[in-house]
Amino acid sequence: MPTMRNGGYDRVNGRRSSEWFDRRDLDGFLHRSWLKSTGVTDETFRGRPVIGICNSWSELVNCNVHLRGLAAAVKRGVLQAGGFPVEFPVMSLGESLMKPTTMLYRNLMAMDVEESIRAYPLDGVVLLTGCDKTNPASILGAASANIPSIVVTGGPMLNGHWRGEELGSCSDCWHYNEEFRAGRITESEFVEIENSLSRSNGHCMTMGTASTMACVTEALGLSLPGGAAIPAVDSRRAQLAETSGRTIVDLVDRNLRPSDILTREAFENAIRVLHAISGSTNAIIHLIAYAGRVGVDLSLQLFDELCSSTPWLVDLKPAGRHLMEDFYYAGGLPAVMEQIRDLLQLDAVTVSGETIGENIAGARIIDEDVIRPRERPLDEGGSLVVLYGSLCPNGAVMKISAADPRLLQHEGTAVVFEDVHDLAARVDDPGLEIDEQSVMVLRNAGPVGAPGMPEWGHLPIPTKLLKRGVTDLLRISDARMSGTSYGAVVLHVAPESAVGGPLALVETGDRIRLDVAGRRLELLVDERELVNRRAEWTPPARKDERGYRRLYEDHVLQANEGCDLDFLRGRSPVVEDAVTYL
Repeated sequence: MPTMRNGGYDRVNGRRSSEWFDRRDLDGFLHRSWLKSTGVTDETFRGRPVIGICNSWSELVNCNVHLRGLAAAVKRGVLQAGGFPVEFPVMSLGESLMKPTTMLYRNLMAMDVEESIRAYPLDGVVLLTGCDKTNPASILGAASANIPSIVVTGGPMLNGHWRGEELGSCSDCWHYNEEFRAGRITESEFVEIENSLSRSNGHCMTMGTASTMACVTEALGLSLPGGAAIPAVDSRRAQLAETSGRTIVDLVDRNLRPSDILTREAFENAIRVLHAISGSTNAIIHLIAYAGRVGVDLSLQLFDELCSSTPWLVDLKPAGRHLMEDFYYAGGLPAVMEQIRDLLQLDAVTVSGETIGENIAGARIIDEDVIRPRERPLDEGGSLVVLYGSLCPNGAVMKISAADPRLLQHEGTAVVFEDVHDLAARVDDPGLEIDEQSVMVLRNAGPVGAPGMPEWGHLPIPTKLLKRGVTDLLRISDARMSGTSYGAVVLHVAPESAVGGPLALVETGDRIRLDVAGRRLELLVDERELVNRRAEWTPPARKDERGYRRLYEDHVLQANEGCDLDFLRGRSPVVEDAVTYL
């Protein structure tokens, strides 16, 4: 086998792992000896590419609890292709149990992934992801470490069922919670729904954040084609994992890295797909953060520019009727991308070894009720818009496909909540002065203010309005919302209120105007009055004084910049230099 002399050791085929295992000194002796203590022999790892399986499995994360089985499938594929697989754990982020929000810890998990890759003798890595933030966190870390990488997502749950109706988590959580609060279903029925909603392993089966990020990952070219929608418990999910194990060895041989795949063209493809599937607003933040890691200038405005020319084709909850299991049977993401082939950068490179154009060639729609053909879209334009104006000078986002159309042009009086605790205390107060024309405003819910920018943006409609049949209100915040949520909700207002953005100056009774067609969100208050209010404004007290949370508050960027930590933008020092630390 050809070798390269480098600093007193033989580097086989230019692989990083050679720096650990092919040295002819005491360090090499110890590395090999310690590895052999696990029961392997020279024939298991010498001369073979070492493939890390970065596993976000955790019993605290229901979406990811099945990933150990997928890791076994990946190992089979790696071994078949002549590699040496080694599984390692990283921090796992579970939306359902982690407080105040997994978004607070996305960057911490990304650091865990990046530093694990940098520090260990890995030639390539397979990223096992599932729940919302485990996917972007893993990709952020791998993008900065920049060794050959491939993503295997865990897949969506099977559809929920209750009394003949298909249920989707957690869109139907929100829907039936409002029905329960309004007194239209009983507590026992609510418990039945609880027991019927989530009936298998996997992430939310709506087009929520986890499903959106799986589709976006496929569109970027970081995962194999057709895999985003395979149900978690379908045997084809394990087959995909095995194939990915074989593929990563090929990627190492070709030295194809995230920086080769995450190009401007790839990001444009991902944005097109985001609009076509009516995906989660959270994807905007994550894609901007990815771009910051690989040096691509990806502005918030580009998401809006690509919106009007990208048709909305996928009829899934929360904006539509169906669920991810149906989406897979209907043809999955390749069928969607084939419908918008003329809008895509077809020469974009992917982990499959083929281009995007080659990956989707011949894909067809099986069920046109779930995936609409290009000539019969749900809407001629995309589903996500970017707003600017006096209330959001650096931008805000809105998922118009999930909103009541009558509220897309709206002017109303603000009802302001200082934070989520104020909201919880007053939203169901019968004496709250609010009606269907009002605009609910929540502040101190952004990256710094919460901290972590939780999914608090789907403000609950006051009970007294629910009982009157009100199903939607205009709601504005510097928070995010779950990709499974719906309604006329303006999110990601930047700059956020906690750092002095205009949202901090809004008072109950102020008039606010939303003009989606004009992409404007305006606070209709005299400028002199706002100057006076700003002079009296003081920033909220720091939430944390120690540890990662303090680091986060000190360094997190705003939503329009991807909410990464300022010092994490860009790539790691060249990973091949790891030998200098040995």
